[in-house]
Amino acid sequence: MYKYDTLDQTLVNERVAQYEGQLTRFLNKELTEEEFRPLRLQNGLYIQRHAPMLRVAIPYGLLSSSQLIKLADIADKFDRGYGHFSTRQNIQFNWPKLEDTPKILKELAKVEMHAIQTSGNCIRNITTDQFAGVAPDEIIDPRYLAEIIRQWSTFHPEFALLPRKFKIAITGSSKDRAIVQAHDIGLEIFANNKNEMTVKVWVGGGLGRTPILGSVIKESLSWKHMLTYCEAILRIYNLYGRRDNMYKARIKILVKSLGIEKFKQLVDKEWETIKDGPNTLDELEINRVKAFFSEPNYKSRGTDELSKYTDNKQFSQWLLRCTHKHKKLGYRSVTLSLKSNEQAPGDATSDQMRSVAELAEQYSFGEIRVSHEQNLILADVLEDDLFELWEKAKVQKLTTPNIGLLTDIICCPGGDFCSLANAKSIPIAKSIQDIFDDMDYLHDIGEINLNISGCMNACGHHHVGHIGILGVDKDGSEWYQVTLGGNQGNFASIGKVIGPSFSEEEMPEVIKKIIGTYVSNRHPDENFIDCVSRIGIDPFKKEVYGEKGKK
Repeated sequence: MYKYDTLDQTLVNERVAQYEGQLTRFLNKELTEEEFRPLRLQNGLYIQRHAPMLRVAIPYGLLSSSQLIKLADIADKFDRGYGHFSTRQNIQFNWPKLEDTPKILKELAKVEMHAIQTSGNCIRNITTDQFAGVAPDEIIDPRYLAEIIRQWSTFHPEFALLPRKFKIAITGSSKDRAIVQAHDIGLEIFANNKNEMTVKVWVGGGLGRTPILGSVIKESLSWKHMLTYCEAILRIYNLYGRRDNMYKARIKILVKSLGIEKFKQLVDKEWETIKDGPNTLDELEINRVKAFFSEPNYKSRGTDELSKYTDNKQFSQWLLRCTHKHKKLGYRSVTLSLKSNEQAPGDATSDQMRSVAELAEQYSFGEIRVSHEQNLILADVLEDDLFELWEKAKVQKLTTPNIGLLTDIICCPGGDFCSLANAKSIPIAKSIQDIFDDMDYLHDIGEINLNISGCMNACGHHHVGHIGILGVDKDGSEWYQVTLGGNQGNFASIGKVIGPSFSEEEMPEVIKKIIGTYVSNRHPDENFIDCVSRIGIDPFKKEVYGEKGKK
């Protein structure tokens, strides 16, 4: 993984000192709340419902074991003994004291971490595939390209105050695990017919209040122009994006209002002025950054120890759902589930973090990945070590065999923490996990993505869940709207609202009826999303609302 050089470390240290001075002036009432707000946001600090929240950047979801240990130490010393991994592969601390935030940033800087550009109207954390570099279907490893984009976008003066926040995702595999179509800019890396690295560019995607899937603006772009073309897009957005209405300020609204062809004309005209400028990439820069992501020292194939454990049902279920094919024979990637029903989805205690760091050191070259599904991944585990790893991870309740299943719920913090939320998310997730606790049944009904957001900002990505749940305000009380048919990946789609919203008490039964309708109507080996696509949402509505519908 990328290591700081002297310049990186100096920039981060200077930012910490700068923020400490800003906070001191605010606490001494030399800065108003209005003056301090953009300064704290530039350093990842939100003011939530009960306490500040600090969002820490995990670039493209990659952590070292020492960094994860530092996050565990921060959770214990400055928070309440846990952290929340978000859908943008970051971590959030929900209970720090305002006066302690400079101390946290200083601790982060010691292990080459920061909270820069994790909020505010700027280019946010660059995200990618959690299996980058190890997936068998990978065409080109996107991690070094993500790092190049990170270095280019961090502290970029021209994009420090965009009309609204801006998110970039990149993938290099045949299967899109980064949801590039739902980002402001999505980059698909592939090899053209001359075996040259090429980029397919999507623009104008995004969820939130107006969910829109991106449009292709460039089918085949040379890797040399990846940064210059992104820069041209951002310049046009900066010039033409609305600043008079925050709800219409995202680039997706600009692209939709202009139309993709007009937007492309503006971008291409701007690009002509910068395409061969200093941000044009060359082999020297590619190789400089690529060297940080060299292949670890893999061992030769092991002794096929797994065959000894075929009678162990719990291990077999975990092996099926939580381990993934690897490009190297004898290795697998392992997803450690943060979706047991004993804590909020995406939460990890400090003890769990330390345990994962230890497992990474012992079994996976000291590296950990964070997925946008809010789980942790050990990317390089020998198959011979899987049973031993499983036994150790089980102690920390990290082995729930539900990855990709109904209870592997994506969930924002919701009304328990967020001041923007209309409704709580975590209790809904817990109630669904409680009633679907039969692993045999979960495995039988197969892959179902259930995503929950507490408000229209869609931090829980409910629009692209096979089942989406959105918290809404209804006469001052909390209600929940349900969508069906959303999907992520290569065949991304936005879910459709099935009808009027439900109370919190109704939600578990609603989900039971939706799953029951699927089970009653599915064809042999047909998964949930394909069944919804085939029969439509009317059979589900009929079952959920009854013949007369819901008033």
